Amino acid sequence: MKLTKAKTLAIQTHLIKWFQENHRDLPWRKTYDPYQVWISEVMLQQTQVTTVLPYFKRWMKALPTIESVAKAKEDKVLKLWEGLGYYSRARNIQKTAQIVLKEHSGTFPSDYNAILKLPGIGRYTAGAISSIAFNQERPIVDGNVIRVLARLFNFSKNTKEADSLRQLWEWAEELIPKGQAREFNQGMMELGALVCKPKNPKCNRCPLQTQCIGKQKGTLSFLPNKGERVEKIPIKVAIVVIRNKGKVFIQKRPHKGLMAGLWEFPGGKVKPGETPLQALHREVMEELGITIESPKLIKNIKHGYTKFKVDLHCYEANLGTGKLKLNSAIDGKWVNPEALSEYPFPVANVKLIEDL
Repeated sequence: MKLTKAKTLAIQTHLIKWFQENHRDLPWRKTYDPYQVWISEVMLQQTQVTTVLPYFKRWMKALPTIESVAKAKEDKVLKLWEGLGYYSRARNIQKTAQIVLKEHSGTFPSDYNAILKLPGIGRYTAGAISSIAFNQERPIVDGNVIRVLARLFNFSKNTKEADSLRQLWEWAEELIPKGQAREFNQGMMELGALVCKPKNPKCNRCPLQTQCIGKQKGTLSFLPNKGERVEKIPIKVAIVVIRNKGKVFIQKRPHKGLMAGLWEFPGGKVKPGETPLQALHREVMEELGITIESPKLIKNIKHGYTKFKVDLHCYEANLGTGKLKLNSAIDGKWVNPEALSEYPFPVANVKLIEDL
């Protein structure tokens, strides 16, 4: 579909006016500081604004500058990120901060290609930083923008396919008005978040309702087309809080792999034919070379990840026999239960710690 000048201008004018009058008062919008825009954009990936706000404020209080991120201990960075998931993003933030400090004297680069080369920054994040922080005419396409564009142009193709994404990016770039990329791009995302919602869109409040072909055709409920839904793989896991002399044992995962560098309670996957308790005894012996005594189930937690749904069986037990040795973890220690909140854990473990 080719965009006419008249349609493009109408979309630009109506959307920017709507954004100016209806945008949310968000902390990174007060000054459009590149550092704050960058952190907010990484935090907002697959996470709603209401969830991100307390994380963002806590992060900025603890790490107010790029230099402070670059020089912080990894555990501090991961702890501030705890609960947002995808911990590789937090590590990439620190790697980027160190590069910016070393190669750009601590000032976030404004050049799009230089931004794109930084760890953990892809086309979307680079476009968001360029357009929002520096008002450069670079497109952005996230879930909200895809939904708005698919409905606006009645685009029925599978939006996860390469050709479809190419078309969506072309439209997103073509629609940006010169000198107003900041307001337009934010307007597209804001419209998707507040009005053009996945279910029950508020069309009567939409500034683009007269331009929206999806509304005219009555196809909004079918758009965007995301293809067939992939079922998450179920995994059963058993973990244990081992107690000894008033303290509990925690261990640190390797620096590479799933949940890299995070602290956790010992345990692991339940194999076919095993009960969670049998798996627990086996995992503790394999990981630590010790036994546990009087294990008791204290909580069952169900937690969803992108590709998996985990059924977590949480036990507590006393230290048994054997000499403790780390066979898979890179660090381990006995800590007071009150001190557990100082360490970064996977989200499912955090739910257990809150109960402890």
